Amino acid sequence: MGKRGNKNFRGRGRGGGRGGGGPRGPAVNYTAIEKQNEIFEGYYNGLELVGEGELGLFWEAMRKELPNSFRFAGSKGHALAVQQRLIDTYIPEITAVQFNGQSVPPPTPISWYPEQLAWSMTTPKQVVRKFPPFASFQKFLVSETSVGNISRQEVVSMIPPLLMDIKPGMTVLDLCAAPGSKSAQLAEMVHGGEEARVRQVLHTVAKQQGREISPDGREIEAEKSQAETEDDWEDDGRSTGLLIANDVDNRRAHMLVHQVKRLNSPNLIVTNHDATMFPSIEIESGPDNTKRYLKFDRILADVPCSGDGTCRKNPGVWKDWTPGNGLGLHVMQVRILVRALQMLKVGGRVVYSTCSLNPVENEAVIASAIDRCGGLSHVRLLNCSDALPGLKRRPGLTKWKVMDKIGRFWDSWNDVVDEKEQNGDEGLARLSEGMFPPTASSDDDRYPLERCIRIYPHLQDTGGFFITVLEKLSEIKARPESGPKKVQISTSIKNQNGHATPPSTSPIKRELDETDDVAASPKRIKTAHDAQEEEDDDLVNNQHISLGKDDAEMMTEDADASLGPVKTALEPDEVAPASARMEAEDQSRDFPRLKTENPFKRKTNQPQEEPFKYLDPNHEELTKIYSFYDISPRFPRDRWMVRNATGQPAKAIYYTSALAREILTRMEGKGMKFVHCGVKMFMKQDVQGKDTCRWRIQSDGLPIVEPWVGEVRIVRLYKRETLRKLLIEMFPLVARDGWKDLGEIGERVRDIDMGCCVLRVETSDDEDGFKDRMVLPLWRSISSVNLMLPKEDRKALLLRLFNDDSPLIDHSKDSFNRPKDESERSTSNTKLEELANTETKTDDQSTTGEAEDVIKDEMEVVEVKDPVEMVDEDEDDEIDGGVPLV
Repeated sequence: MGKRGNKNFRGRGRGGGRGGGGPRGPAVNYTAIEKQNEIFEGYYNGLELVGEGELGLFWEAMRKELPNSFRFAGSKGHALAVQQRLIDTYIPEITAVQFNGQSVPPPTPISWYPEQLAWSMTTPKQVVRKFPPFASFQKFLVSETSVGNISRQEVVSMIPPLLMDIKPGMTVLDLCAAPGSKSAQLAEMVHGGEEARVRQVLHTVAKQQGREISPDGREIEAEKSQAETEDDWEDDGRSTGLLIANDVDNRRAHMLVHQVKRLNSPNLIVTNHDATMFPSIEIESGPDNTKRYLKFDRILADVPCSGDGTCRKNPGVWKDWTPGNGLGLHVMQVRILVRALQMLKVGGRVVYSTCSLNPVENEAVIASAIDRCGGLSHVRLLNCSDALPGLKRRPGLTKWKVMDKIGRFWDSWNDVVDEKEQNGDEGLARLSEGMFPPTASSDDDRYPLERCIRIYPHLQDTGGFFITVLEKLSEIKARPESGPKKVQISTSIKNQNGHATPPSTSPIKRELDETDDVAASPKRIKTAHDAQEEEDDDLVNNQHISLGKDDAEMMTEDADASLGPVKTALEPDEVAPASARMEAEDQSRDFPRLKTENPFKRKTNQPQEEPFKYLDPNHEELTKIYSFYDISPRFPRDRWMVRNATGQPAKAIYYTSALAREILTRMEGKGMKFVHCGVKMFMKQDVQGKDTCRWRIQSDGLPIVEPWVGEVRIVRLYKRETLRKLLIEMFPLVARDGWKDLGEIGERVRDIDMGCCVLRVETSDDEDGFKDRMVLPLWRSISSVNLMLPKEDRKALLLRLFNDDSPLIDHSKDSFNRPKDESERSTSNTKLEELANTETKTDDQSTTGEAEDVIKDEMEVVEVKDPVEMVDEDEDDEIDGGVPLV
């Protein structure tokens, strides 16, 4: 959804959902909230959003509870496979249910969503709770959501990524990304067709080597048409694109990591910056050694907004809505959109969206941003009326009135000016000229705002939403905001006690928007470097930041009153009190006011992230890994990374894409606040035997490296019953004659050397075979084997593949598999129990205690009988995520 603003963070790139960092208001009883608000209803009735005949339907829908919706996530082939499970198993059972003599409507696919991978459900809660088929369906939803195969997401929130037209190989930026549902969609698109491309490369390599390769399976077949029509082959079929997901709130940036990392993308970077001043990213220099900066093919600006389109799931909107909500966000929204257009490639597109219906936050923002960027000769409004056939929409507004904070309508800015001159500015302080419909001297100059997309709740039982697609036609030098206040700020700044504060020892070079406008960017400090850059014709290409180690960011309150009250971002079951939302509404300052004695001191809620350090391609540990797993020399050796100051592989090794590597290395020490990058590929493990590799493959990275692992560490499985046994039974015995109970893999696991293996579940046409190919991590210890999967992943696979919810069996507690010594037995069993029930932090929480109560996962269950105790002791370790399916 478009994000509901939060005054604690000045709304800069702030995400919706849980309010991060700020104090929460008292709990609100939703049943006690009356869905009536005279000024709210009067405002939208006065705007004439819909015809007189639809007005009743509009408000009736606004007061109804929002249907549940979800989409199938991951690669296209895998998402279709999980979707088929829903269609084949659960829909027939639900359709047969009768309630009050009528059939209960089952979940239905969203007609306009590609491949019908999004679904909606309107079944009343009392029906869901009463009938067993719904209980079974609910278990399926919970199970698949826990492993990342299903994303619970509001229907209208799925629209913006679909209009971005992302192709593999593109660079994409999500400026206001938390909580991450749209970022997950974008990541899937960046990797579109990747698995099919890699498999095609493998077939070619195998043919050149005179060997055969195993069948692809249905999931790969479903992606082949996409892979054949898109050109992204230069990295052996792996995606060369990039997604940068950004959020201004550090705590929510970590929540964002938790949402998107289930996709296990090495092409993803998560950053923590103010969206209005997102820094330029240095890349490889040009032929004449001139500095170059990254431009994006696609940018999503799903900006903070008042969120009044969410009143169906956030009833607090009815209680708290005032006209000041939207007025207080307009200027910041324009700044974000202008910054997005600056960072865009010529020919690229920005998608702007909000979950507000207010034209001040929508059409007025679009018009103001285009105007500041030079008009329609530089930025074009794309007509997307034919996109997503079946989606019911309405055109954007071309005329509207503006309501001041005390509820008066104004037709034009001139009327406001006249009122101020005659009677003062009571209630008018927040109004600005850009909030009113633009005027044009001719049809050629008229902004075609009707090309914007408006989604109203009564059209197809959704929330309210606004989307606009903009295309950049030429490089721009955005003009300053109207009435800029140019103020030179000395690098020796007086603190609150009146004493001079010395500047940071690190050089400060703040990139500029297009003017040294303190009201627009109160944190900026003008330097000689900045002044020189302002003289360049193409300002954006020469922007740069170098903030030093401590990111000398001045903590200020907003200088512009129009950024004043913004609503705390909330989950559906939370509402911010009106007093908190409207605090400081009447404050208006021309200059920033420091909040701290030392403006260069790191914020207390901004933890120091561990550095990203890349390994030498010939590092000793990498050589051992490549040798043990017989990894093909075609697989890159220069993209391995660790997250510690020493730069040595102590406990975990990550893998990233080539472009991510370039960005992380070039921007190191230059002020970029990186929160996450890379897929955890290997974890160090204490093992018995000097020849056993101490690095085991994490299931996160297994789909990436598995195609290039040699046969020496491969175990092939063909029968359904064998996989079912491995899923239900933890630590089945291999020693003695235990291998005989492991079916077709028995002899292989008996003879393979101890350590990590790759279990390939191959496809076959046998009745007991699989139609879809899977790869899973398997550990061979002295006496047993074990799938390296957490319990929820095992249960999800059992439910999806076998419709089986049997309890798991832990053979490590069998008497023949315990240490003989009683004291050892007690210690071993205690440790196993601790491991099986431990909740650990994710790797991206290692430096932030604030996020520990937000992201919790169960530790993967590992064998402890042998000295090969696979205990993840790394303080920043995470469980193996969703089951890798390739």
